[in-house]
Amino acid sequence: MILRAAAVWALVAGVAAADTAFVTNQGSEDVSVVDLDRGTVLRTTPVGGKPAGVAVAPDGSAVYVVSPDGPYVSVLDSEGRAILRQIPLDGGPLGIAVHPSGQPIYVADWYGARVWMIDPSKGVTGEIATGTSPSGLAVTPDGKWVLSADRDSDQITIADALTGKVRARIAVGTRPFAVTIGPGGKRAFTADVGSNSVTVIDLETAKVTGTIPTGERPYAVAFAQGRGFATDQYADTVTVFDAKSLEVQATIDVGEYPEGIAPTSDGRHVVVANWFANTIQMIDAATLEITAEIAVGDGPRAFGQFVMP
Repeated sequence: MILRAAAVWALVAGVAAADTAFVTNQGSEDVSVVDLDRGTVLRTTPVGGKPAGVAVAPDGSAVYVVSPDGPYVSVLDSEGRAILRQIPLDGGPLGIAVHPSGQPIYVADWYGARVWMIDPSKGVTGEIATGTSPSGLAVTPDGKWVLSADRDSDQITIADALTGKVRARIAVGTRPFAVTIGPGGKRAFTADVGSNSVTVIDLETAKVTGTIPTGERPYAVAFAQGRGFATDQYADTVTVFDAKSLEVQATIDVGEYPEGIAPTSDGRHVVVANWFANTIQMIDAATLEITAEIAVGDGPRAFGQFVMP
């Protein structure tokens, strides 16, 4: 049974403990700020520029939103009420991630085969050379490495998170769009859009150690309760696999064209943004049941870490 927004609070109150989702809506060019505890949209903040990528500062002090058509990154306050500043860029910004220390922030340039390193208060401070069409980004929890999914090069780039020096380029599945660091920070997982798979990379050896089959056109991966969850765009499903054994455990039907996915802070739910359905849904990571559905703006992408505890 799926509960709509008006009834969500009775089910999840105390479970997602006031987590807030910042959902980028590409069609309506705004951000829906959602109280996941009560299942309500608190506000809608215009940002312009067809927003897609989003990342929350580790200390919760700000939210960074990427507008590819700007092109710029908007820095929102911690409640998503106002744009504090906009950082102009000169290419095709898409994916975004934040260093555990709070800076730099990293933004992938889809057109420029690079990742910008950005000081939120000063602007661009450096660049990392990548393969073609870098999209999703991730930083290891220890702050040592930043990873880029280079979609049209069928690889990921691993670079020093502070100096930008490239450590390795690793061939993965076809057209990797997103990359996520797994539990424990020892492995990375790419969502391979073209080969309907998730590739597993050992970060110590910089080698591929496994492949997981998914539904059609996997977009992104998140982890909760010892499980991995991959959104399958064309299948309107989420593929669930065991984070250790890598065995597929289930397939969950969700809204139309699921894209962004992120765990709640307590790890008990994952939140899925459905691009064509204009909704987000909450999945109980233990029972694999959809427990809530909340209407947001037009064309929610939520590409990145969009949940703030």
